[in-house]
Amino acid sequence: MNRTQELSGQLSGKIEPPMRPSLHVPAATGDMPTYQIRAPTTGLPQGVVMAASPGSLHSPQQLAEEATRKRELRLMKNREAARECRRKKKEYVKCLENRVAVLENQNKTLIEELKALKDLYCHKAE
Repeated sequence: MNRTQELSGQLSGKIEPPMRPSLHVPAATGDMPTYQIRAPTTGLPQGVVMAASPGSLHSPQQLAEEATRKRELRLMKNREAARECRRKKKEYVKCLENRVAVLENQNKTLIEELKALKDLYCHKAE
């Protein structure tokens, strides 16, 4: 059995996560709490995978149905995500269009103000 097969669970049926030592903190009896590290409680060495019972294995039809269900679920989520993306893009474009309108008005006002100041400056120079 190679590592990929262990990870995918194709041969073993079930993958058990490696047990990690747990930290046990009993109630403190004095001013300083005491800590004790406990070793994993499983008797299996780390990396050994337990095989699933024969009753938990699925028939090819069940596997195909499960794959179809997962595909439909994935497609449904993808459609929803695409819909949300399009909605956000429309909102973003609308905000940009509003900003363009505001900046065009501001630019027009500044050009008129510049023209008025140039006229005023030219008249004072005469």
